[in-house]
Parts: sequence; C-alpha cells; structure tokens
Amino acid sequence: MNSLPIQLGYVVLAVFLFIALIMVARSARIVSQYEKGLIMRLGKYRATVGSGLTFLVPMIEDLLKVDMRERVIKVEPQEVITKDNVLVTVDAVIYYRIIDPVKSTFEVQNFAYAATILAQTNLRNLIGDKSLDETLTARDTINANLRNVLDEATNTWGVKVTRVEVQKIDPPADITEAMSRQMKAERTKRAQILEAEGVKQSQILQAEGSKQSSILKADGEAQARILQANAEAKAIEVTSQAAESFFKERAEMRQRLDVLRAVLAQQTKFVIPSGSNLLNILGIDDLRAAAVPPAPPAPQAMPPPRKVTGPGQGPGY
Repeated sequence: MNSLPIQLGYVVLAVFLFIALIMVARSARIVSQYEKGLIMRLGKYRATVGSGLTFLVPMIEDLLKVDMRERVIKVEPQEVITKDNVLVTVDAVIYYRIIDPVKSTFEVQNFAYAATILAQTNLRNLIGDKSLDETLTARDTINANLRNVLDEATNTWGVKVTRVEVQKIDPPADITEAMSRQMKAERTKRAQILEAEGVKQSQILQAEGSKQSSILKADGEAQARILQANAEAKAIEVTSQAAESFFKERAEMRQRLDVLRAVLAQQTKFVIPSGSNLLNILGIDDLRAAAVPPAPPAPQAMPPPRKVTGPGQGPGY
C-alpha cells in the first residue's frame, strides 16, 4: 500500500517533465538568414529578432517571420486609352524589397494586391497623357515616373520599390498593320535616299577625279613646255655666245679689208708693216720673203803672207 503513492508520484513527475519538454521544444524557434522575426506577446508586438535560434515564452509569445529578399509582382495586362484615343494593352512588373518588417506587417494587409492596383491606376494616368508614338518611344520615362509614384506611396508601408518595367505596349491589330506599312515605307524611302546619295557622291567623286586629272595633266604639259622653252633658250644662248666669239674676229678682219680696199683703190703705193696681219690675209707675206735677197756671206779672214827665201837664204816674204 505504501508503494502505490510513490509510483503515482513518479508518474505525475514524468508527465510534468514530458509537458516541460514539449513546451521548451515549442518555445525554440529558428529564423533563417534572409528573414526577420517579430515576437508577438499576447497579440502585441514586442521585439524584432535576427537570424538564428530564439526562445519564446511558452503559451504567451509567438513569432512572425518576414522574408527580406527582393520580390517581384506581375501587373496583369489592362487596356488603356492614349491621348490620341488609341486603345493599347499594357502590363508591367514591379521589383520591391522590405526595408521595415514591422511596417510591412502592420501597415498594409496585402502589399502585392495594393501595389498591383496602384501600378495599374498610375499606368492609366501616365499613358493617358501621351500619344501612341510617345508611349512607344518613352518607356524609360514611363518606368521612372511609375517607380517614383509607387516608391512614394509605399514608403509608409516599409517597402522600397527598386524597379518598375513596362513589359509590352500592344496597339490594336489594324494600328500595328498600319505602323508596319509606315515603317516599311520609311525604310524604302531611306533606302532610296541612301542610294541616290550614293549615286550623287559617286558622280561627284568621278567629276572631281576628272577635274583633278585634267588639272594635273595641264600642269604636266605646262611644266614640259616650260622646261622645253628653257632648254631651247639655253641652246640659243649657248649658240649665240659661240657665234659671237667665233665671228667677232672674222667681222673685225672683214672690216679691216674693206678699209684696205678703199685705201688701195686711191693709191698705187702703200706701206704695210712687216708684222701686220694683213700680210697673212693678202697672202703676200711669202712673196715678201721671196723678194728680199739673201744677205751676202761674211768675209773670211785671210792667212798672213809667208816669206819666201832662196837657197842659202833665210825665210823671205
């Protein structure tokens, strides 16, 4: 009988230990690296914890996990009327990340839905202020304006809109076909203009080439003529100098002969110096030499007379 209460005490202790282990296990929570933990005590926010192991007060505290990674929201396609009354279909994507887990949890109920509705509304406003051509060519402007509007609106929600991209802007089929024809016509026009410009440039280059060729040919001919004229002038100058040096002496002699002829026509006797050039010209230098008799030889010295003697006499003369 005494052992029964002891056994009952062991059972109760074991039950309490088992309940304590369960409560300890339920109070331990693990927060991932990309998450933040919000500790809620009796339904009220108490603290924010980082990644790792966290222990809560059993039955009193709870943990809400908030993903801090960047997320993307796809804005469904919608029909929007442009400024020039063209119906286009537009969709977009929104990239965002949570910067304040407390505000993103308690300030907005469904951020994805709220951001989608806000983006669709602002897309209608932005595209409605532009014509179709401006809408097709101003994607960057639309993206920047839409991002600024969403970022300003979601700032109180603890969310940062990092990027907004308009994926497609699809006009109606007839507008697309007309634009295609217009683009084809523009390309054909540009091709014809480029071809005409090419022909024009080719003709201009050919004309310039012909002009330069004619100029160079004329310059070459002019230079050749100048060189030929200079050569002829030099030859004439050399010939003139040679003729002047050769015929000057002959002219002087001719003039002397004319003077001599006039003198001889009036006189029968004349005196010509023996060393004059006129003797060579008249050919009488040899005659003068023949007319002059040779000089007599010089007398030789006679030997002295000898003395003749007779026999028995001495020398006699």
